Amino acid sequence: MLLLRITGALDGARVAYALVGGFAVALHGAVRGTLDVDLVIRGREQDFLKAEAALNGLGLKSRLPVTASEVFRFRDEYIRNRSMTAWTFVNPSLPSEVADILLTEDLARMKVTKIKVPGRTVRVASIQDLIRMKQRSGRPQDLEDIKALRSLKK
Repeated sequence: MLLLRITGALDGARVAYALVGGFAVALHGAVRGTLDVDLVIRGREQDFLKAEAALNGLGLKSRLPVTASEVFRFRDEYIRNRSMTAWTFVNPSLPSEVADILLTEDLARMKVTKIKVPGRTVRVASIQDLIRMKQRSGRPQDLEDIKALRSLKK
């Protein structure tokens, strides 16, 4: 399973991360289907470099011809001028395998919950942080996720 491969590679590379997006919603207990793995890492160049190496080691390649150092240095410009809110990695041999590192968030400002899944413990953004992120997005699926996440908090 891609989720376990990615979290295992990040753990092995000592990259602090939090799952966000559909997998995070599902791991908190809301029914949600998704294929891509969405992540937040710390906003430090070394974390971008280690994450890139870990994902490349799994056969995932940056969708755009940019390096970790470029993404780190020009992140604000990419967000502002190119609407690039995530750095996307894809497996060229299996294009359904996709991982996104969100550029608009920094793990240093998030609360992380550890959740056990078969064979591993993964780091997941808190329900509060997921709701905050999804409110900013405002996409229909994110609004549904917010309802589901709020119902879990009761």
